[in-house]
Amino acid sequence: MIELLKTLFAIFSALFFTIDILGNLPIFISLTANYSPRFQRKMAIKGPIVAFFILTAFALLGNFILEWFGLSLPAFKFAGGILLLFLSIDMVMANPEPQMKSESGAAKKETDLRQDISVFPLAIPLLSGPASMTLLILMMKEYQSQPLNQLIVIIALLLNMILCCIAFKYATYIAKFLGRSGINVLTRIFGVLLTALACQFFIDGIIEAFHININ
Repeated sequence: MIELLKTLFAIFSALFFTIDILGNLPIFISLTANYSPRFQRKMAIKGPIVAFFILTAFALLGNFILEWFGLSLPAFKFAGGILLLFLSIDMVMANPEPQMKSESGAAKKETDLRQDISVFPLAIPLLSGPASMTLLILMMKEYQSQPLNQLIVIIALLLNMILCCIAFKYATYIAKFLGRSGINVLTRIFGVLLTALACQFFIDGIIEAFHININ
């Protein structure tokens, strides 16, 4: 039992730092700053749920999917970099979003539906990015002959997504504490960081695809 708990903690920790819940929290605040509280709560729950099912499917079917479509992990990193780059440019340039406070209730609802961020960019690529997908595939391969440990991998993933829901749910209070100016500053800062992350995905994809030795 103790060994199983140690395994669970080790896997949970690895996924926690790879998914980067704390790092994604300010990004979530920035992405939902101009939307209604109801919309924010909905995205806080829906985003991690979508990410959980995506990562679970990838953990169970990852190797099959890659082989079936003839895709490589470097290709996923490169594609993730492209998606993040588009998002980060919008954040750095602070492209205006609809001002929810000036809209009627019906307009708010319509805008919220139109601007659903639960799948992109929240679930993909922020929560279920190339790094977390790759890590899950490697873990499932490592425990290929140990079904119980494979189940622990899925449980650890579920615990991470529950923690993510909780963190995102209370992001509104953090936003109130920071204020509009603070959110704008965070938006630009994390936009720059996301740009760097996108470039890192590009570089990693190229290095792995062409087997470049940088040592």
